[in-house]
Amino acid sequence: MLTGTPCSALAGAPIPEVGGTPMHTVAPVVSRITPGVVGISVRGRVREDNPLFQDPVFRRFFNLQQQPIERETEAAGSGVIVDAVQGYVMTNSHVVENATNIEVTTKDNRRLKARLIGRDTETDIGVLQIPAAGLTAVPMGDSDRLQVGDFVLAVGNPFGLGQTVTSGIISALDRNGLGIEGYQDFIQTDASINPGNSGGPLVDMQGRIVGINTAIVAPTGANVGIGFAVPINVARQVMDQLISYGEIKRGRLGVAIQDLTPDIAQGLGTARTAVAVNGAPIHNGAELKNRVVMARIGDEIDLTVVRGSGERTVPVRIDQFTAQRQRVKQQR
Repeated sequence: MLTGTPCSALAGAPIPEVGGTPMHTVAPVVSRITPGVVGISVRGRVREDNPLFQDPVFRRFFNLQQQPIERETEAAGSGVIVDAVQGYVMTNSHVVENATNIEVTTKDNRRLKARLIGRDTETDIGVLQIPAAGLTAVPMGDSDRLQVGDFVLAVGNPFGLGQTVTSGIISALDRNGLGIEGYQDFIQTDASINPGNSGGPLVDMQGRIVGINTAIVAPTGANVGIGFAVPINVARQVMDQLISYGEIKRGRLGVAIQDLTPDIAQGLGTARTAVAVNGAPIHNGAELKNRVVMARIGDEIDLTVVRGSGERTVPVRIDQFTAQRQRVKQQR
């Protein structure tokens, strides 16, 4: 399990400077992070209904019963080495879905057989392990300290072309309501993310991972400059649980959550629409839910709540959420 606290410095940063002069290239940052970015090739098998059995006349004529058929699948994606000692690689859950064989290709063209440690469909995070010899890890930043406008780089293996770097900024934070089941608190970026980039890192100008690229808005099937990444602080918690337990044990408070709109706040006599969890401000009900479900079972968290004309901090213990999890449906 990876431990340690996130770096206290800002996750986002201006273009690095040399001797007080802004750099006109991000090549030094790229050269540090690309050895830790890998391509992922997946072979698997899926069971699906035979389309011929959808025809009732066909079924009646041949007096056959509906039987699923198996077919082999191949997929490609990206990943990032986050622990060079243990050989842990972070990627998207949907990249390694239905996998029977996973192969990781490093920047120096080594092909390594990977073992699936676990995957979580709710956050779309998967963890692999490869032989730990001569690996380079990319350090993780603190996604809670990102700001809209921070420069970022997206690295991955789009369309199977090989390692590719694109640049952009953080376009928005806390994005939800995207029609994707499960976790809903994405980083939005205009750094180009294309098919095959899934699972690759979104990094800041200091070469630290701030997100795992996972989805795009593609009404025409091509990138239109709107991509989404899972914040690294969330991905880190998911990875720690997958390594420790092989699954995610989600927490709950046992209370109903509703956004406190300005009108409702006025009716309750308060000017606050959200307060804090463990001292960190929250902005809406979705963010509170995400903080709770990602907390460890049995942990105690401090909720800052409004009572009357003032605020108070209430300690609460996290229980386990036992409802059946839904599956995330995403396109590679």
